[in-house]
Amino acid sequence: MTIRFGVSPIAWTNDDMPELGGDTTVETILADAQAIGFEGVELGGKFPRDPAALKAMLSAHRLDLIGGWWSTSLLTRSAEDEIVAAQTHLGLLKALGSPVFVAAECSNAIHGDRTRPLSQTPRLPEADWPRFGDRLNALATYVENQGLKFAYHFHLGTVVERPEDLDRFVAHTASNVGFVVDTGHAALGGIDAAALIRRHPGRVVHVHTKDVRNSVFARVQSGGKSFLDGVLAGMFTAPGDGDLDFTAVMRALAETGYSGWIVIEAEQDPKLADPRVYSRLGLETLKVAATAAGLIPSAETAEPRP
Repeated sequence: MTIRFGVSPIAWTNDDMPELGGDTTVETILADAQAIGFEGVELGGKFPRDPAALKAMLSAHRLDLIGGWWSTSLLTRSAEDEIVAAQTHLGLLKALGSPVFVAAECSNAIHGDRTRPLSQTPRLPEADWPRFGDRLNALATYVENQGLKFAYHFHLGTVVERPEDLDRFVAHTASNVGFVVDTGHAALGGIDAAALIRRHPGRVVHVHTKDVRNSVFARVQSGGKSFLDGVLAGMFTAPGDGDLDFTAVMRALAETGYSGWIVIEAEQDPKLADPRVYSRLGLETLKVAATAAGLIPSAETAEPRP
């Protein structure tokens, strides 16, 4: 596998705020993704969980299932209990040939709660990191034995958000506990995505790309607003519409030999930001940046598939 471009359905329907894109169907998402030129799509909350039904829908649009978010509760339950809880989700990913299992610790996360400002993001005491790391190791090993790569998603509003959190995460987990490099969450969490890729190339198993508007995020912080308030205010957008330099990230991926999916995201209100327009902008921006960085040959910047 080399580089393939996919999309997250969060631009069309937001699982944390179901009212955003609540009337959009899965068929619309898949048809739009195919028309724009994506090769795959991540699992969304509205997607059917029956493997045969989902496979038929994806096949009709020549799309692969890239992966799907799993909310872990490893701070409150054992790895064994987590594995049991994840069986249906993991079985769906396996049946559809997904290469990655995306997970994030959500037992005490605040990103889905509009009443909690980002300043109340939970911090994990130093004494709790060894147990958390051991449980992540066990879950990742199980996932790996099932044929998928484990990809931890550091995320605003969770216990792995800042550079120091990520340093502890790496220190207390084994090398097979990979992570998702999410450019938007990295930037707003104070993490240099390109430097992270170069520092831990073996851990980078999945890439999410969204842009940020730093001025909006600054207002969210100064105003004591929540993560979801920030989403509604437009602190995230598609690549090419914000403040980030994606050529730097693509160059880091090229230098470290990354092979896998690059997923475009645009976590916005679809009534204000047409997901077709912004997702197409994101794909075009990343293909130009990836070509300039030598991550993909120039031929791959041709017109999207019909």
